[in-house]
Amino acid sequence: MDMEFLRKLPTPKELKEEYPISDKIAEIKAERDIVLRDIFEGKDDRLLLIIGPCSADHEDAVIDYISRLRKVQDKVSDKIFMVPRIYTNKPRTIGAGYKGMLHQPDPERGTDMLKGIIAIRQLHKRAVEETGFTCADEMLYPENHRYLSDLLAYVAVGARSAEDQQHRLTASGLGIPVGMKNPTGGDLTVMMNSIIAAQSGHTFLYRGWEVRTKGNPHTHAILRGYVDKFGRNIPNYHYEDLRHVMELYADKDLVNPAVIIDTNHSNSGKQYEEQIRISKDIMHSCRVSSDIRKLVKGLMIESYIEDGAQKVGEHCYGKSITDPCLGWEKTEKLIYELAELR
Repeated sequence: MDMEFLRKLPTPKELKEEYPISDKIAEIKAERDIVLRDIFEGKDDRLLLIIGPCSADHEDAVIDYISRLRKVQDKVSDKIFMVPRIYTNKPRTIGAGYKGMLHQPDPERGTDMLKGIIAIRQLHKRAVEETGFTCADEMLYPENHRYLSDLLAYVAVGARSAEDQQHRLTASGLGIPVGMKNPTGGDLTVMMNSIIAAQSGHTFLYRGWEVRTKGNPHTHAILRGYVDKFGRNIPNYHYEDLRHVMELYADKDLVNPAVIIDTNHSNSGKQYEEQIRISKDIMHSCRVSSDIRKLVKGLMIESYIEDGAQKVGEHCYGKSITDPCLGWEKTEKLIYELAELR
């Protein structure tokens, strides 16, 4: 085996014992978990906004951003329920580039995954303690989920991971809503199969244990657009696309049919300002069809303090170092507009 074993990292149990959560955090998470279940079961009609930076790169800037969201959340709480994005694992199409805080707690330094697992736990803890928000992260590595399992509100499985067996089986036992993105090639049957798998119970190998799950009834679809064989970005957020997903759900034996729409990525062609128009277009579809309104539970929006993106080392506070994001002024205005449209 041509693999160098660098060092043994703490287990999730050991890390949780060293960096425990407070009773206050546990209570906040339990309360917010109930709200999210109610949204996905149709008992709460508020619009879910999974919103925040493409990647969580600097702790203070992320907390600053989420603190701003908190003030807006309090003003729109009757129409919108927010789950901030704190994405600490970043998939890379060709394997190169910044892979997130888990790998590099300091984007300008080399990989240090011991510091990384500590940093991401501390960041998610700080978010709950200072803002009352439990947050979302991407499950890039299924075996790492338990480092954050007592803190997270929501998990996304990326377009490149939704077909992977371990992601599907792990999602079946998480106990919180899990969104399965459509693959980059756009085949919605792959996405639907991942939902079927995750809503079912399984026995499998996880972190050296034989484990059994009951299935996750809150696993659902995320539409993020796709890339066709000519390399063109093709959106899939339109009224007709949503009708098609509704038909796919009707053909399957699935509970809690639900869709979250990613307004960036191939839906926007990575033109981040298009997220504003796309969000409003989706709200219009919800207004003209009660069926679509029931199906579409929320939006996923990439947003940070400053518009656009920068390269690592440019040191613009609160500006994405991965995909371009909406800046704060545009974000705040959009949230208020979405509340009016709900």
